[in-house]
Amino acid sequence: MPKVTIHNLEVRMQVDGDDGAVFTRLFNKHIQAWAKLYEDECARAKHTAAERGFGDGEDRP
Repeated sequence: MPKVTIHNLEVRMQVDGDDGAVFTRLFNKHIQAWAKLYEDECARAKHTAAERGFGDGEDRP
């Protein structure tokens, strides 16, 4: 997964209640979902690399 750098992020929304609390709740929900996908992708890549390594280093005739 490519590295992403966000230099400027502006979010505008109109909500009933505490804007900060709503933003925090939504941000946390979505960043956790993104983090889970990212961790799963990293685990798949590590597993694939390990599988590719099977047989490496063994003596061959």
